[in-house]
Parts: sequence; C-alpha cells; structure tokens
Amino acid sequence: METSLYLPVKAFLEKAGYVVKGEIGSCDVVGLIEREPPVVVVCELKLSFNLELILQAVDRAAISDEVWIAARVSAKGRGREADKRYRDLCRRMGIGMLGVADSGEVSVIVSSVSPMPRTNPKRRTRLVKEHRRRQGDPVLGGGSRAPIMTAYRQQALVCAALLQQGLVRPRDMKSVAPQAGRILLDNVYGWFERQGTGVYALNEAGEAALLRWPQAVVAVGDAGEGGE
Repeated sequence: METSLYLPVKAFLEKAGYVVKGEIGSCDVVGLIEREPPVVVVCELKLSFNLELILQAVDRAAISDEVWIAARVSAKGRGREADKRYRDLCRRMGIGMLGVADSGEVSVIVSSVSPMPRTNPKRRTRLVKEHRRRQGDPVLGGGSRAPIMTAYRQQALVCAALLQQGLVRPRDMKSVAPQAGRILLDNVYGWFERQGTGVYALNEAGEAALLRWPQAVVAVGDAGEGGE
C-alpha cells in the first residue's frame, strides 16, 4: 500500500526542515516551514510512477511552493523512473521525483523547482489551516480517505471523551476544547444528544467512536452552572 511509503518520505522531508503530516485535505503528504507566509511542500504517493501521479502533482502545484511525487523504485530498474521521457516531463513541469527503495531509503530522481505560480490561494490557506490545527500526525499518508482524522474530528472526539468523564456543559470543556459549544450543537457525526439547555450526553455512536479512536484526555474541573 501507499502508506508503506509515507514514513520514509516523511523522514526525508523532516530532514529538510519541514513539519510533516499525512492526509491533509486531498494531499497524501504535507510539510510546512513556519515563516510568513509559510513554506508549503506537497508530496503524492503511489506504488509506481504513472500518469495519474503526475496529474495529481499538477493539481497540487496550485497550493504549494514545492510539489513532489514518490513511488517505489523497480527492483529490476525497469520502472518509469528509468524512463527519460517521464523524468523530463517532471523536470519541465517543476515536479520532483522521489524513489523509495524496499529498504526505505529515499533518493532524489528529479529535483523539485517551482516554475508554476500559485493559482489557488484559498485552497492553499485551507491546507495550511488544517495542517496547523491537526494535533500530531494521526494518519499515514497514502491510505484510505474514509474517514480522515481531521482537526475537527479530533476536537469532536475530545468532546466525546469529556462527556464520557461526566462533563455535560460546553462551558466546562472550553479549556480543553475551545469550540465545544459549536461542535456539540452541530453534532456533525451524530455522537451527541442534547438533554436540555446547554447540557449534552454521549450516545451509542459516540461510545463506538471512542472505542475506535481512544482519547487520553485529562478531565477538567467543573466550571459551575450555566449553558453554552
């Protein structure tokens, strides 16, 4: 699976100074260097180099400063990485190529340059925002996108864990989950049940979600009476 390429590619980009996370938006791998504006690198993963990988990279070029494609190199040296036409196409389009050996070693086949200007700043902003809000790096890049562990889902799980601990009011959760009121009210995943004004409970779907994604959340003190 493509996820087998993620950790070697992540280590490669981290060595270059990026903070790397998987499955941000539609991208397999996203790295940030915090400047103003931030430097964004995107890498797409496939088990072998193909046209679809290049097409993905072209799309990602609109939201990144650097775009790479990575695939496992052929043991017999007969893969696309050995095709000069494929390498030249990547070079002309400013797409970097990374080869990942069975040992996990990552090699640069074509260096990444940035001849194409960014054309979609809104998508880029959403990508950076999600990367910054994501707690840790919970998803291996290149895997199934159903469901993705987004920053929003992470916060909803924190709310579920706090409800499980006995906290029932959003105001009691704000020190740990600042958006608790909106998350509980919107109930996007169907995990919560409103018991009264500003009072919520966890339902069976929420309990199941915590079994799937356990949360280590330290209980916060009772903030007193009140609603949202």
